[in-house]
Amino acid sequence: MTLLDDQGRPEPPTDGDELATLNGFLDFQRATLAWKISGLTAAQLAETTAKSEMTLGGLVKHLAYVEQQWFHVVLHDREPLEPWASVDWKADYDWDWHSAGDHTPEELTALWQAEVDRARAAVAEALQAGDLGQPAKRKPWRGDDRTVSLRWILTHMVEEYSRHNGHADLLREAIDGQTGE
Repeated sequence: MTLLDDQGRPEPPTDGDELATLNGFLDFQRATLAWKISGLTAAQLAETTAKSEMTLGGLVKHLAYVEQQWFHVVLHDREPLEPWASVDWKADYDWDWHSAGDHTPEELTALWQAEVDRARAAVAEALQAGDLGQPAKRKPWRGDDRTVSLRWILTHMVEEYSRHNGHADLLREAIDGQTGE
C-alpha cells in the first residue's frame, strides 16, 4: 500500500529493496514537480523571476527531454523520438527550455507524462534482462569512454528532479505565492 502525503505524493518506502527505494524517491520527486505546476496557466508557466530566463514550462519540457534521453536513448541505445529527434541542438542547445512557451500547460504536462511512462517501461524492460548494475547500452558523453549503470541513471534522475524541484519552488512562489517543500 502506497502512502500519500498531503499533496498526494507517494511516500518512498521506508523498508523497500534497492529498486523500490530508488523508484520511490524518483516518483516522489516527479510528483513534486506535478504539484508545483498544477493549476497554472500558460502565461504563468512562461513567467521568469529575478534575472533568470528559467520558466516552469521550460523546466517541464526539459525534464521530459531528460527522461527520454537517459532511459530511451542511453539505457537502451535507441534513437530519439519526436519532438527531440528533429531538433537542431547546435542552433539552440537549450531548445527544450526555449520552445516551451509555444505549448499549453496541457500539452507540456502530457509530453512530460508520456516520457515518464516511457521511462518506467524502459526500466521494467531492462530489469527483465539484468539487474541494477547492468551497463547502459550507449555511452552518455561524446568523447568519453565511460559508461553508466541502470543504478547510476536512476540515482542521477533523483538528483535531476531534486535540483529542478528547487528551481520550481522559487518560480512557483514568485508566480502566485505558493510555497511548500
